[in-house]
Amino acid sequence: MATYTHGHHESVLRSHRWRTAENSAAYLLPHLRPGMTLLDIGSGPGTITADLARLVAPGRVTALEATPEALALTQAEITSQGLHSVGFAVGDVHALPYDDGTFDIVHAHQVLQHVADPVRALTEMRRVCKPQGIVAARDSDYHGFTWWPLLPELDEWMALYQRVARANGGEPDAGRRLLSWAQQAGCTDVTPSASAWCYATPDDRDWWGRLWADRVRQSAMAEQALASGAATAADLQRISHGWLRWAQAPDGWLAIPHGEIIARP
Repeated sequence: MATYTHGHHESVLRSHRWRTAENSAAYLLPHLRPGMTLLDIGSGPGTITADLARLVAPGRVTALEATPEALALTQAEITSQGLHSVGFAVGDVHALPYDDGTFDIVHAHQVLQHVADPVRALTEMRRVCKPQGIVAARDSDYHGFTWWPLLPELDEWMALYQRVARANGGEPDAGRRLLSWAQQAGCTDVTPSASAWCYATPDDRDWWGRLWADRVRQSAMAEQALASGAATAADLQRISHGWLRWAQAPDGWLAIPHGEIIARP
């Protein structure tokens, strides 16, 4: 496994708990039916998992995470929502602990950018998917991020993130590679698509800018950057202030593109 760049600091979870099936898996929703079985890989804080569970009920969802600590975040969210059709497992996406053809849907949101071997991961996802099922993946593409105004601190942030994520064994520009990875994994029926998150209203800018101002100083990424010498504390503070400057700009705008695939084994 690659090292997870973001970690689970509150500033990271603040972002991840915003995610829903509607804003993060819209490309998959038309394919879901009641009674399906679904494997949600990298379930994180569980907000998408909970939505998917409701959409396939009375079918069963299995939430899989790489560590017990990460899985506990999913369990807490599922319990708080009173859902009883979700199971939990710790496992490695490179070697999924399931028989061939177990699930109708195998889903991963913002996962493949963080794994050591995304082609092997997709091969495993394909293996545990039923012959008429669906493998679904969505990942952002960091070099595709676009923002205004053009601030040198945000350029510095991008360069730092790319350096840290790649040093961790990940691929931060995963979105553009999903189709290629799926083909290398043996998928011959793949529907690619793209979508974006956009933060441009005052409230959205304030939320996104503040959480990254915190993340760049306090999350696992900050710890990794400092430990590796990729950045100093002064660098991180400067980048943090840049995010706040962006958030306060009345014409501030940021778009995050995502690649998506619907693959049939």
